[in-house]
Amino acid sequence: MSKVQQSNLAAPSAPDRAALPETAVSVEGLGKVYRGSSRMPEKVALKEVDLNIPRGSLFGLLGPNGAGKSTLINILAGLVTKTSGQAKIWGYDIDRDTRMARASIGVVPQELNIDPFFTPFELLELQAGLYGVPPAERRTMEILGMLGLADKAKAYTRTLSGGMRRRLMVAKAMVHFPPVLVLDEPTAGVDIELRQQLWTQVKALNDAGTTVLLTTHYLEEAEQLCDTIAIINDGEVIACESTKKLLKRLDNKELSLTVSEELTEVPESLRSFGPELVDGNRLIFRYRASESPVADLLHAINESRLSVVDLRTEEADLEDIFLQLTRKKS
Repeated sequence: MSKVQQSNLAAPSAPDRAALPETAVSVEGLGKVYRGSSRMPEKVALKEVDLNIPRGSLFGLLGPNGAGKSTLINILAGLVTKTSGQAKIWGYDIDRDTRMARASIGVVPQELNIDPFFTPFELLELQAGLYGVPPAERRTMEILGMLGLADKAKAYTRTLSGGMRRRLMVAKAMVHFPPVLVLDEPTAGVDIELRQQLWTQVKALNDAGTTVLLTTHYLEEAEQLCDTIAIINDGEVIACESTKKLLKRLDNKELSLTVSEELTEVPESLRSFGPELVDGNRLIFRYRASESPVADLLHAINESRLSVVDLRTEEADLEDIFLQLTRKKS
């Protein structure tokens, strides 16, 4: 049994894990330059990118438009030829072990490419045939069931809802049992309910052992889902850390205190904390989260004898960090 088949839809057993690669995707010095023409200058899309995606992770690849995300994914999928460097998928070099490398990855593109006159069952059977999966080894109904589409197996795809079509795209990418699944902007233009349905299914696949590489412009989505995040900008990886560690890069926190009294100035007991007075009844305290002066601050608020109406805190999120890292320097 191949390494690809060992890591299909179900998590491998303990004895099998030792034989599996620790790194699902490995990229070293990867570069891509698109040739110029008489009308268009040469375009450097990737600049010696180094990236390692651990096996079993739900990995986020973020970046502004034109940063190089799609180029990187297309190189891994075999749709774009790299200019330099090395890339491996599930331990297989994309140049030396092309067939196995491509068999180890499934890509869900942003665009829907589903024939409306086929049923989901027929589409998956056709896709499996294109990947050379023998009829006896196909698990079409199991895949449809995992993605909540078993009851629609014989329905024409044109009758499916938008969320079902998105899930069908994921099912198509899973027919050859790839251990690595790439989702390229899978929820673009999808409403909140459909997004939640899709992520429930994707997390189930990830829990079953599939390594997921996600690109998205919904930063809140990436923050909640991904255990590791890489940020790419101008063809370079400018950050690659666990989500928790990345969020700690900005150590800023804010406490907003609303009181019933109308204030003309900051009460003396609170002045040492340097708050900003807003609208006459709201005090905003800014501090470093790592210093955690909240206990002293709450004691001072109690000493001020103000009537507190509302108290809330805010801290830096992934969007703040993303903007700080990708902001163009003047």
